[in-house]
Amino acid sequence: MPVKMGDEREAVRMQEKGRIEFWGAGTMRTFRPLWVAEELGLEYILHGIGPRTGETQTPHYTGLNPKQKVPFMTDGSFGLSESVAISRYLIERYGTDDTMVLPSTIESRAREDEWVSYVYGELDETSLYVMRRHGDLSGIYGDAPAAVAAAKAYAEKHLNVVAQFVDGKEFLLGDRLGLGDVMLVSCLDWAVHYGFELTDSLLAYQGVHHGRDAYRRAYDANYSK
Repeated sequence: MPVKMGDEREAVRMQEKGRIEFWGAGTMRTFRPLWVAEELGLEYILHGIGPRTGETQTPHYTGLNPKQKVPFMTDGSFGLSESVAISRYLIERYGTDDTMVLPSTIESRAREDEWVSYVYGELDETSLYVMRRHGDLSGIYGDAPAAVAAAKAYAEKHLNVVAQFVDGKEFLLGDRLGLGDVMLVSCLDWAVHYGFELTDSLLAYQGVHHGRDAYRRAYDANYSK
Protein backbone atom coordinates (compact mmCIF):
# COMPACT_ATOMS: atom_id res chain seq x y z
CA MET A 1 0.00 0.00 0.00
CA PRO A 2 1.98 3.01 -1.22
CA VAL A 3 1.87 6.18 0.86
CA LYS A 4 1.82 9.40 -1.11
CA MET A 5 4.80 11.56 -0.33
CA GLY A 6 2.51 14.56 0.06
CA ASP A 7 0.97 12.98 3.14
CA GLU A 8 3.57 14.36 5.52
CA ARG A 9 1.86 13.22 8.70
CA GLU A 10 1.75 9.63 7.48
CA ALA A 11 5.39 9.78 6.40
CA VAL A 12 6.42 11.07 9.83
CA ARG A 13 4.41 8.34 11.54
CA MET A 14 6.07 5.66 9.43
CA GLN A 15 9.52 7.12 10.03
CA GLU A 16 8.97 6.95 13.76
CA LYS A 17 8.10 3.25 13.46
CA GLY A 18 10.77 2.48 10.88
CA ARG A 19 9.52 2.56 7.30
CA ILE A 20 9.89 0.72 4.04
CA GLU A 21 10.79 2.71 0.94
CA PHE A 22 11.18 1.49 -2.62
CA TRP A 23 12.99 3.19 -5.47
CA GLY A 24 12.09 2.31 -9.03
CA ALA A 25 8.95 1.82 -11.11
CA GLY A 26 7.89 0.96 -14.61
CA THR A 27 9.63 -2.41 -15.17
CA MET A 28 8.87 -6.01 -14.32
CA ARG A 29 11.86 -6.10 -11.99
CA THR A 30 10.56 -3.14 -9.98
CA PHE A 31 7.11 -4.74 -9.96
CA ARG A 32 8.17 -7.91 -8.13
CA PRO A 33 8.94 -6.51 -4.66
CA LEU A 34 5.89 -4.25 -4.85
CA TRP A 35 3.69 -7.28 -5.47
CA VAL A 36 5.24 -9.05 -2.48
CA ALA A 37 4.75 -5.97 -0.29
CA GLU A 38 1.10 -5.79 -1.32
CA GLU A 39 0.57 -9.49 -0.60
CA LEU A 40 2.06 -8.93 2.87
CA GLY A 41 -0.14 -5.89 3.52
CA LEU A 42 2.86 -3.62 4.08
CA GLU A 43 2.78 0.16 4.00
CA TYR A 44 5.58 1.68 1.98
CA ILE A 45 6.72 4.81 0.22
CA LEU A 46 7.44 4.46 -3.49
CA HIS A 47 9.88 6.74 -5.25
CA GLY A 48 8.92 6.00 -8.83
CA ILE A 49 12.23 6.76 -10.52
CA GLY A 50 13.05 5.21 -13.87
CA PRO A 51 16.08 3.09 -14.69
CA ARG A 52 17.37 5.26 -17.52
CA THR A 53 16.04 8.73 -16.78
CA GLY A 54 19.16 9.97 -15.02
CA GLU A 55 17.43 9.68 -11.65
CA THR A 56 19.55 6.69 -10.61
CA GLN A 57 22.74 8.70 -11.23
CA THR A 58 22.11 11.55 -8.81
CA PRO A 59 24.54 11.89 -5.90
CA HIS A 60 21.74 11.12 -3.43
CA TYR A 61 20.66 7.90 -5.10
CA THR A 62 24.22 6.81 -5.82
CA GLY A 63 24.92 7.22 -2.12
CA LEU A 64 22.05 4.83 -1.40
CA ASN A 65 22.84 2.37 -4.17
CA PRO A 66 26.24 2.70 -5.90
CA LYS A 67 25.06 0.18 -8.52
CA GLN A 68 22.77 2.97 -9.85
CA LYS A 69 20.07 0.40 -10.61
CA VAL A 70 16.48 -0.19 -9.60
CA PRO A 71 14.77 -1.64 -7.67
CA PHE A 72 16.24 -0.62 -4.34
CA MET A 73 14.63 -0.85 -0.92
CA THR A 74 15.31 0.50 2.53
CA ASP A 75 13.68 -0.89 5.64
CA GLY A 76 14.72 1.57 8.30
CA SER A 77 18.52 1.69 8.08
CA PHE A 78 18.79 -1.55 6.09
CA GLY A 79 19.23 -1.15 2.35
CA LEU A 80 18.96 -3.86 -0.31
CA SER A 81 18.98 -4.10 -4.10
CA GLU A 82 17.96 -6.79 -6.63
CA SER A 83 14.36 -7.90 -7.04
CA VAL A 84 14.86 -11.48 -5.84
CA ALA A 85 16.79 -10.48 -2.73
CA ILE A 86 14.31 -7.75 -1.78
CA SER A 87 11.32 -10.01 -2.28
CA ARG A 88 12.82 -12.87 -0.28
CA TYR A 89 13.80 -10.50 2.54
CA LEU A 90 10.27 -9.11 2.80
CA ILE A 91 8.73 -12.57 2.87
CA GLU A 92 11.12 -13.83 5.53
CA ARG A 93 10.81 -10.76 7.74
CA TYR A 94 7.12 -9.93 7.39
CA GLY A 95 5.41 -13.03 6.00
CA THR A 96 2.74 -14.87 7.96
CA ASP A 97 0.74 -18.03 7.52
CA ASP A 98 -2.05 -15.86 6.13
CA THR A 99 0.13 -14.12 3.54
CA MET A 100 3.44 -15.51 2.27
CA VAL A 101 6.15 -17.53 4.01
CA LEU A 102 9.39 -19.13 2.95
CA PRO A 103 9.29 -22.90 2.51
CA SER A 104 9.73 -24.71 5.81
CA THR A 105 12.11 -27.56 4.92
CA ILE A 106 15.56 -27.75 3.38
CA GLU A 107 14.14 -29.68 0.43
CA SER A 108 11.27 -27.27 -0.22
CA ARG A 109 13.56 -24.24 0.04
CA ALA A 110 15.95 -25.89 -2.40
CA ARG A 111 13.07 -26.56 -4.81
CA GLU A 112 11.99 -22.93 -4.63
CA ASP A 113 15.58 -21.81 -5.20
CA GLU A 114 15.74 -24.14 -8.19
CA TRP A 115 12.71 -22.52 -9.83
CA VAL A 116 13.60 -18.95 -8.90
CA SER A 117 17.09 -19.47 -10.35
CA TYR A 118 15.69 -21.12 -13.46
CA VAL A 119 13.11 -18.43 -14.18
CA TYR A 120 15.52 -15.58 -13.46
CA GLY A 121 18.45 -17.11 -15.30
CA GLU A 122 16.80 -18.56 -18.38
CA LEU A 123 13.75 -16.35 -18.95
CA ASP A 124 14.69 -12.99 -17.42
CA GLU A 125 18.44 -12.51 -17.91
CA THR A 126 19.26 -14.81 -20.82
CA SER A 127 16.15 -14.21 -22.90
CA LEU A 128 13.82 -11.32 -22.16
CA TYR A 129 16.46 -8.87 -21.01
CA VAL A 130 18.59 -9.62 -24.07
CA MET A 131 15.55 -8.74 -26.17
CA ARG A 132 15.15 -5.53 -24.18
CA ARG A 133 18.82 -4.55 -24.46
CA HIS A 134 19.03 -5.02 -28.20
CA GLY A 135 15.42 -4.12 -29.02
CA ASP A 136 13.87 -1.42 -26.84
CA LEU A 137 17.31 -0.16 -25.74
CA SER A 138 19.18 -0.66 -29.00
CA GLY A 139 20.05 3.03 -29.05
CA ILE A 140 22.17 2.42 -25.95
CA TYR A 141 23.39 -1.15 -26.36
CA GLY A 142 23.34 -1.57 -30.14
CA ASP A 143 20.94 -3.11 -32.61
CA ALA A 144 21.46 -6.89 -32.77
CA PRO A 145 18.61 -8.63 -34.62
CA ALA A 146 20.32 -12.03 -34.53
CA ALA A 147 20.73 -11.84 -30.76
CA VAL A 148 17.08 -10.83 -30.33
CA ALA A 149 15.88 -13.70 -32.52
CA ALA A 150 18.07 -16.22 -30.70
CA ALA A 151 16.89 -14.95 -27.32
CA LYS A 152 13.26 -15.26 -28.40
CA ALA A 153 13.76 -18.83 -29.58
CA TYR A 154 15.54 -19.67 -26.33
CA ALA A 155 12.70 -18.20 -24.28
CA GLU A 156 10.11 -20.17 -26.26
CA LYS A 157 11.97 -23.39 -25.49
CA HIS A 158 11.90 -22.76 -21.75
CA LEU A 159 8.35 -21.44 -21.75
CA ASN A 160 7.34 -24.82 -23.14
CA VAL A 161 9.09 -26.52 -20.23
CA VAL A 162 7.28 -24.28 -17.75
CA ALA A 163 3.96 -24.78 -19.54
CA GLN A 164 4.10 -28.51 -18.96
CA PHE A 165 5.03 -28.06 -15.31
CA VAL A 166 2.19 -25.65 -14.44
CA ASP A 167 -0.51 -27.42 -16.44
CA GLY A 168 -3.56 -27.60 -14.16
CA LYS A 169 -1.81 -25.79 -11.29
CA GLU A 170 -2.62 -22.51 -9.58
CA PHE A 171 0.81 -22.28 -7.95
CA LEU A 172 4.25 -23.23 -9.13
CA LEU A 173 5.00 -25.14 -5.91
CA GLY A 174 2.63 -26.30 -3.21
CA ASP A 175 -0.78 -24.78 -2.52
CA ARG A 176 0.05 -21.12 -1.93
CA LEU A 177 1.73 -18.16 -3.57
CA GLY A 178 5.50 -18.21 -3.40
CA LEU A 179 8.48 -16.29 -4.68
CA GLY A 180 8.66 -18.60 -7.68
CA ASP A 181 5.18 -17.49 -8.72
CA VAL A 182 6.12 -13.83 -8.42
CA MET A 183 9.13 -14.43 -10.64
CA LEU A 184 7.29 -16.54 -13.20
CA VAL A 185 4.18 -14.38 -13.55
CA SER A 186 6.32 -11.26 -14.00
CA CYS A 187 8.26 -12.98 -16.78
CA LEU A 188 5.07 -14.21 -18.43
CA ASP A 189 3.75 -10.64 -18.41
CA TRP A 190 7.04 -9.49 -19.92
CA ALA A 191 6.85 -12.18 -22.59
CA VAL A 192 3.31 -11.16 -23.56
CA HIS A 193 4.50 -7.56 -23.83
CA TYR A 194 7.07 -8.78 -26.36
CA GLY A 195 4.48 -10.60 -28.42
CA PHE A 196 4.93 -14.18 -27.25
CA GLU A 197 1.88 -16.41 -27.61
CA LEU A 198 1.43 -18.32 -24.37
CA THR A 199 0.01 -21.82 -24.22
CA ASP A 200 -3.41 -22.45 -22.66
CA SER A 201 -1.79 -23.77 -19.49
CA LEU A 202 0.38 -20.67 -19.09
CA LEU A 203 -2.56 -18.36 -19.80
CA ALA A 204 -4.69 -20.16 -17.20
CA TYR A 205 -1.90 -19.98 -14.62
CA GLN A 206 -1.21 -16.31 -15.39
CA GLY A 207 -4.92 -15.49 -15.22
CA VAL A 208 -5.25 -16.88 -11.69
CA HIS A 209 -2.61 -14.45 -10.46
CA HIS A 210 -3.88 -11.51 -12.47
CA GLY A 211 -7.04 -11.88 -10.43
CA ARG A 212 -5.27 -11.33 -7.12
CA ASP A 213 -6.06 -7.98 -5.50
CA ALA A 214 -2.44 -7.52 -4.43
CA TYR A 215 -1.24 -8.11 -7.98
CA ARG A 216 -3.54 -5.40 -9.31
CA ARG A 217 -2.56 -2.91 -6.60
CA ALA A 218 1.13 -3.49 -7.26
CA TYR A 219 0.63 -3.25 -11.02
CA ASP A 220 -1.16 0.07 -10.66
CA ALA A 221 1.52 1.44 -8.34
CA ASN A 222 4.36 0.27 -10.58
CA TYR A 223 2.97 1.61 -13.84
CA SER A 224 1.24 4.80 -12.72
CA LYS A 225 4.56 6.57 -12.09
